[in-house]
Amino acid sequence: MAIALALISSVLWGSADFQGGRLAKKHPAFAVTGISQAIGLLFGLIVLLISNGWVAPNLDLGGYFVSGIFAGIAGYLGLSCLYAGLATGRMGVVSPISSLSAIIPATYALIQGEILSLTQGIGITIALLGAFCASGPEVSQGLSLKPLALAVGAALGFGISLTFMAQGSVTSALMTMVMMRVATLVISFILALKIRSIGGFTLKDIPSVGLIGIADFTANLLIGIACTRGLVSVVMVIGSLFPIMTAILAFKILHERLQKIQYIGIILAVAGVALISSA
Repeated sequence: MAIALALISSVLWGSADFQGGRLAKKHPAFAVTGISQAIGLLFGLIVLLISNGWVAPNLDLGGYFVSGIFAGIAGYLGLSCLYAGLATGRMGVVSPISSLSAIIPATYALIQGEILSLTQGIGITIALLGAFCASGPEVSQGLSLKPLALAVGAALGFGISLTFMAQGSVTSALMTMVMMRVATLVISFILALKIRSIGGFTLKDIPSVGLIGIADFTANLLIGIACTRGLVSVVMVIGSLFPIMTAILAFKILHERLQKIQYIGIILAVAGVALISSA
């Protein structure tokens, strides 16, 4: 069950990132992040009301309240870096490096005492390599500083966010994700007031940015639930396969040709997941 939830999460993340990258070509990355996260919060509150999943907050460092706030701040920075990087047109630089964010929560989980079998360890390594290759790294053209810095920023932001998400989900996955959106909404509101703009969005853009927010919230919720039902180190690596979905959508919608290394990456990712599942 945990592996299936993580796979669905990666599909939703990849879809949201693809659309977010497209919108960031027309609007500021911080605005795409802010408005999509605000819609994600609204969606989360609806889910909270329907599911009656309210859990009273506390200030314990391991609880959802504090973890959700830190996850939201780090996630906001990660998404802003990712969308800005994708908007530069160097998806093959930004996406693969950002997929390595799973190393941070996976390492933390192992330090905390999780034990992997040899098969799981090999599967995780192959899956991570597959996610990296599936993005089509543009190493042949050199790595300019801006997309590289944005990619590293995205990886660090996502990695820290995922770590706190896993920690908060032990108390409540849903409440952790809601608190994340509360934190991002506060940041977005402050930025909007400072520059006196919401990025030039119109009503026509709401459906697209809304889908990003809903898909991202759902992906986070599923990965949070998966962390409570399986090994965090395994779940996070499988969730990091989102660049594969981004590459597939770019191929289908934008008619971008897949490179040979991307086909190899997809095969490696599938093989890695298969190994993990068989353990």
